[in-house]
Amino acid sequence: MKEVLCNSLYFGVMISILGYALGVSIKRKFKWGLLNPLLISIVFVITILLVFHIDYKSYNEGAKYISYLLTPATVCLAIPLYQQLELLQNNLKAVLIGIFTGVMSSLGSILGFSYLFHLTHEQYVTLLPKSITTAIGIGVSVELGGITTITIAVIIVTGILGYIFGEGICKLFKIKEPIAVGLAIGTASHALGTSRALAIGEVEGAMSSLSVAVSGLLTVICALLFANFF
Repeated sequence: MKEVLCNSLYFGVMISILGYALGVSIKRKFKWGLLNPLLISIVFVITILLVFHIDYKSYNEGAKYISYLLTPATVCLAIPLYQQLELLQNNLKAVLIGIFTGVMSSLGSILGFSYLFHLTHEQYVTLLPKSITTAIGIGVSVELGGITTITIAVIIVTGILGYIFGEGICKLFKIKEPIAVGLAIGTASHALGTSRALAIGEVEGAMSSLSVAVSGLLTVICALLFANFF
């Protein structure tokens, strides 16, 4: 059975899509924030690999084709932004300041925790791209000499946490302005958080989509500077 699965070109794609479909189905049925489809699909894939003793390399031979869709999927986030273009133009200064503040908070927190927990430089630069989309974060990690696989894991975990807790944290601190909510979620938890922002409202989704692109660009530039601080 193991040989049959490993030799199948689309085995990785098949179980990845099946796991996500299962996650969506469970989320729709129970409607719990913790039941994130991506989180469920990750657990599903790991379980399948462990049960059938399949190594990651064999799985990734097929699953890598899904990664090709990552960039166009990120670009599609521009659609809700275009629909709210007038709102963006009227609040451009506040939006840019908000995104810049979010990026500095992300990079600054990694710098602070790296000193606190005595991380190595390699570990430090690995964590710097945690709040930007995977398509950009991988490139940043490679450029800075980080551990790419850990960067991917950290980005995914950050996105899932933003998806689950982002809206609740905004409510906790009484942040009700749709633009502020969208910027906060998008800057902190990239595309995964944006999927949640889109569910909250059109304005939140549009601002979150903008944050993904702009914060990604700012992080690429600022991470090169922050890499020299530790």
